[in-house]
Amino acid sequence: MLHQERRMSEEEVQEKIEYHDGKVEEVLTDGRRILTFPNGTKKEISADKRMTTITFSNGDVKKIMPDQRVIYYYADAQTTHTAYPDGLEVLQFPNNQIEKHYPDGTQEIVFPDHTVKCLYSDGLKETFFPDGTVVKVEKNGDKIVIFSNGQKEIRTAQFKRREYPDGTVKTVYCNGRQETKYSTGRVQIKDEEGNLILDK
Repeated sequence: MLHQERRMSEEEVQEKIEYHDGKVEEVLTDGRRILTFPNGTKKEISADKRMTTITFSNGDVKKIMPDQRVIYYYADAQTTHTAYPDGLEVLQFPNNQIEKHYPDGTQEIVFPDHTVKCLYSDGLKETFFPDGTVVKVEKNGDKIVIFSNGQKEIRTAQFKRREYPDGTVKTVYCNGRQETKYSTGRVQIKDEEGNLILDK
């Protein structure tokens, strides 16, 4: 802040206009305009009029960039919200979490531990964990977990199934019945109490 104050004192005010409503406008020698409002809000307009910075009395800062991006910094929450002309919105939080909201309704959240969660407009949710595990949740609640060790788990209202890299498939049905199909072709079925009823 001290540097900014020193810089301001070095720049010369070419013209100063005081309005009846309490607003003060300063035109600097480099062509920038600074408007100061009675409530403490300052609006700075670049010499080429392509960039505007508004600093609010609560510490919030809004920048309108030459490429039409609007960057808003919320001082209390220490959060930055950037709106792009194509409709993309990006939120950056103080804990390094980043959220992207796309125009089609898709959201992408990058957590501080580098986990990425995607929420699609059709209801599908995908989460990518740093260890390589991927979790997909369909709109109907069905869940597919792909583990980094090559195993795959499918969870539905009817069953939970684990598929192993060697081709073995273990299924537990909602009634408790268990079925294991080994890669060798062997099939094992247990009833809801865990009693073996088939092994061939």
